[in-house]
Amino acid sequence: MAEVRGSIAQHYHERTKYDPETIATKSQGLDWSKQPVPFKEYKIGTSFDLRPYLKQEPEAAVSAEVKWWRRLSQLLFCSYGLTAKMPMPMINAEPMYLRATPSAGGLYPAEVYLISRGTPLLPPGLYNYQPKTHSLIHFWENDVWRALQDACFWHPVLDSTQLAIVTTAIFYRSSWRYHDRAYRRIYLDTGHLLGNIELACAMNDYRPHSIGGFADEAVNNLLYLNSEEESTITVIPLADLLDIKQNLPLAQTALPSGTQTDYPQVPDGELLGYFHRATRIDLSNAPKMTDATGKSLQDKYNFPFCLKVSTATRPIDWGEKLEALLHNILRRRSTRAYTGANLTLEELNALLDFTYQPQHYVEQGLDGSPDYFDLSLIETFIAVSGVDGLEDGCYYYAPLAQELRQIRFKNFRRELHYLCLGQELGRDAGAVVFHTADLKTSVAKYGDRVYRYLHMDAGHLGQRLNLAAMRFNLGVSGIGGFFDNQVNEVLGIPADEAVLYITTLGRPRS
Repeated sequence: MAEVRGSIAQHYHERTKYDPETIATKSQGLDWSKQPVPFKEYKIGTSFDLRPYLKQEPEAAVSAEVKWWRRLSQLLFCSYGLTAKMPMPMINAEPMYLRATPSAGGLYPAEVYLISRGTPLLPPGLYNYQPKTHSLIHFWENDVWRALQDACFWHPVLDSTQLAIVTTAIFYRSSWRYHDRAYRRIYLDTGHLLGNIELACAMNDYRPHSIGGFADEAVNNLLYLNSEEESTITVIPLADLLDIKQNLPLAQTALPSGTQTDYPQVPDGELLGYFHRATRIDLSNAPKMTDATGKSLQDKYNFPFCLKVSTATRPIDWGEKLEALLHNILRRRSTRAYTGANLTLEELNALLDFTYQPQHYVEQGLDGSPDYFDLSLIETFIAVSGVDGLEDGCYYYAPLAQELRQIRFKNFRRELHYLCLGQELGRDAGAVVFHTADLKTSVAKYGDRVYRYLHMDAGHLGQRLNLAAMRFNLGVSGIGGFFDNQVNEVLGIPADEAVLYITTLGRPRS
């Protein structure tokens, strides 16, 4: 009897796993002469300088026009703006510019575009956000909104909105270092960006409506992209909450693609591009909507006789007008080392509350139902090595019940050091969060394109963990490189759970 072949998404995941026996042979030194430039330049176009609108002035002192520009300026800056400049040790090297979102290796593969339907202040056409100068380049002046609607299969939110953010990825920026596995990191990075966009919109009276299901080549062509080098990842219409007509109901975020099981043996170095092409949706073959009712959260694992610990807690206080949240977005940094000192259970509970219980933050002005693609497919496990009031071990986090359920009784510091490719962050963290998904079940629901959705959702959750940790002056760092299969074995996670992302939490070393 012939073996049933997995889909290209399953094949890609298996092919890009790190394994302790082969990682040394697959590792390649970086060719610094081919280091990618993390900024895109346009030789022609009209520049709209957004820097003057970052100044904080009393509301009564500014005009309606300035208020409009200020909202847009702050939204883009908090989403993907430059927040620090670090000198590099190499002679004559460009400094490293850090942005509001974390990115694997500081490579920032994402580009951010703005499409205007035509407003009194922003003419219709295509704009590229330039983080280095905090400006918009208007590089195409014609009306393209109808083409955008067509490419998004006439998504209902586009009927009533005037602006849309489009995020893309320039693949080489990440593949230069991470090769074929870069595809995972590109979508995790996009998830971080989506987390910032969600929160920055709430602080500036917008509501983002994420669209992950669109005709890829149609949007690429609309933006004049070379799709072999750069491709659209998400389309995000921005509803202006100050316009009652744009207070819109939630709509579909994810559409299924095909499932490819008949594929050639793709050589190393070409797998990323092949897989991306295989997950595209074609304009001429509109996919059927999935059942939105199937996207409700559920607590998948309920182990008999296990220790159960409530995580219910008071919501984090983000201060007047969310000032503390704004401050944390702009000062966020990935932690490089932990002391090994314990966290408290109250701190861990607060981080989980902000990440998984957004309905608790509506009174503070945040969105109680932010857009994800399908959180019902994501599971969360936490390896606890140092949390006061919580026994060491591995726990399943049940978001509906708001409780931790212990599945293994052990201190995992040594194993976490190994699983995280020898990074001390895994060993010295007080808690390590693992986001996983049953890949076979996920592909059955959304086709191979689900690989995009899973990693963006994991990155989005990871960004909320980042910002919550910063509120308590805790250290936090995401890890996208780990020994995949060994994570499941060591922690006792079911074998059919594909590990998507790891977030470490601890006391930062000064």
